[in-house]
Amino acid sequence: MNLDERLELATRNAVEVITQEELKALLEGQGRPKAYIGLEPSGLVHLGTGPILAQKAMDLNKVGFDVTVLLADWHAFINDKLGGDWDTIRAAANYTVEAYRSLGVSGGVSFLHGSDLVADSEYWRSVLRVSKFSTVARIRRAMSIMGRKEEEAELDASRLIYPAMQVADIHRLDLDLAYGGMDQRRAHMLYRDLAPKLGWKQVVALHTPMLSGLQGGGRMDQWDLKMSKSKPETCIFIHDSPDAIREKVRGAFCPPKEVEGNPVLQFCQFILFPRFTSLRVERETAHGGDVEYEDYQALERAYSSGELHPEDLKAAVAGYLTEALAGPREFFERNREELEKVEAAVGL
Repeated sequence: MNLDERLELATRNAVEVITQEELKALLEGQGRPKAYIGLEPSGLVHLGTGPILAQKAMDLNKVGFDVTVLLADWHAFINDKLGGDWDTIRAAANYTVEAYRSLGVSGGVSFLHGSDLVADSEYWRSVLRVSKFSTVARIRRAMSIMGRKEEEAELDASRLIYPAMQVADIHRLDLDLAYGGMDQRRAHMLYRDLAPKLGWKQVVALHTPMLSGLQGGGRMDQWDLKMSKSKPETCIFIHDSPDAIREKVRGAFCPPKEVEGNPVLQFCQFILFPRFTSLRVERETAHGGDVEYEDYQALERAYSSGELHPEDLKAAVAGYLTEALAGPREFFERNREELEKVEAAVGL
């Protein structure tokens, strides 16, 4: 790939890159830059936390990055995930590794447990330096990265440590690029603001959208409408059965001609088109016959104009999702131990 092709792949389906010029410089440089994504091992992997993030990790690796997936177990503990039980959090971390491997993540993408990272005393020195150069107000504003409101720090002071730890993660991993959903933006911007003051190197911040839940009906940046494992009714999990996928897609928010907040169209844009060269919709001859779309833009135009009916779109998307998730589904049919531990912990 030439530089433009690498840059296009690195930023595919990203909604923000800070900055494009810095990313281009990394791709032009010698050696292999380092990138990461941090994940709380806190439940089952769904379409928003699985295929989108896994695909971007593979994209970054393909264009020359060494990528680390940080299984942020200490962060999950602070955030009261899985009841704060360490054994369950560790089982969820092991399950998350299996989930990402089943999605095709391999090679130059490595996995690191947060508990291994924090074992270094220099890590805590970095946490304290971040805290010394930050105000309590700025740290509280960054708590949204946890899915928490600022006032919740009044009940649990450990939550004030979380943003400083995430900034320290980036420094201690010696990263060149920090990747995450838009919900992680405040942590990345906190790092970028503090780096010159702390004498740390700057990092590129790359953000992908948060996938709408099946209920849809709002803008993608409305966090209360995002796909969330804490609300199973909003999710398609990566190991759902074909019947479950069909049923969930059939009931998903997908009004005729409506694009904004439409999860079924988002599945096409962010999950299916990166994996398939085209999307074929089978229809009765009376309804126009079969039609094939070579890219997402063509599909969206057809849908917004009314040329493509929601039920036809849903039927096609259910089939393609079933195919795209065959790997995880078959893997967890054979390897259920860690999955069952997490299912038990979340009451499924």
